Amino acid sequence: QIATILKNRKIPYVAVDGYFECLEIHQFSKQPVLVMGAIPPQNFAHMNFERTSFVVQDLTAIKSLGATKRSVKIHLEIDTGMSRHGIDPSELGTILREIKKYDNIEFDGVMSHLADADNPHDEYTAKQVGTFDNCIEKIYKAGLAPKYIHIAQSAGSTKVQSRYANALRIGFSLYGLNPLQPNDKSIRKLSQLQPVLEFTSTIEKVRTLQPGTTVSYSRLYTAKRSVNIGVLPAGYYEGVPRIFTNTGLVQLGNDYLTVVGRVCMNHTMVALAKASSKSGEKVTIISRNPKSKVSVANICKRHDLFDYELVTRLAPTIRRTIVE
Repeated sequence: QIATILKNRKIPYVAVDGYFECLEIHQFSKQPVLVMGAIPPQNFAHMNFERTSFVVQDLTAIKSLGATKRSVKIHLEIDTGMSRHGIDPSELGTILREIKKYDNIEFDGVMSHLADADNPHDEYTAKQVGTFDNCIEKIYKAGLAPKYIHIAQSAGSTKVQSRYANALRIGFSLYGLNPLQPNDKSIRKLSQLQPVLEFTSTIEKVRTLQPGTTVSYSRLYTAKRSVNIGVLPAGYYEGVPRIFTNTGLVQLGNDYLTVVGRVCMNHTMVALAKASSKSGEKVTIISRNPKSKVSVANICKRHDLFDYELVTRLAPTIRRTIVE
């Protein structure tokens, strides 16, 4: 959906993790795509390189792309302190010499990734940026001039800036979500962000429980009095955290309803606040109102969840609607 919204915008790349995501975007957009995830080198021979660039993280990937004899754009990833993907800065000279061997490889970009950008203290981020800038200088001295230079994600976009970077990788904040902690001095730079993501369902069925009736798997909830519950056709498969069991909230109008019983794969039950509630009524599971008790930030605070994890676990089978 984000790629659909951006398809007519002039941006360097839509960044994705895997090649199959790239193919999906190519079906409806002419935007170039940057594949950032690691790819088994033997797979390059079978891939379409049109409007696609690849992040390379080692010598093997460069050799494999060179061996295809087909024009391809690459972004070299340098590990400046994440200890995940990317070449070690000490390998840079060897890697640059290898890239120069292949006429079919276009050195389109260089990147790194900040490990601690959401920390209110910026010392480690500054250290990484310094290492990155030193590497960029060596790349220039080697006679290479990558078009795109990027190290910062959403959180990093507000922190210590590289002297050479000319692009940002904005993901979380594209949804209007703020990755910074409340005590971070940089948070004011993102004060204009407005959440756009909302996750809703409907009451599928209303049931009246008698005292002593239990609800859902493992019978973790027992009605102490006569109570009406609503059955929602959304569970942990769709993205309702299982930790909501007997504690989570959803919103119906101005009322907050408590989840009763264990969250199921495709269903969640809630105690209804009003006897007049009926099937078909809209229920908000994640609200885009930052003041709501079921906003991303407040859900994560209430249940000690990671905000990125909450929003990325929304199932691809959920119907998405773009509202402008």
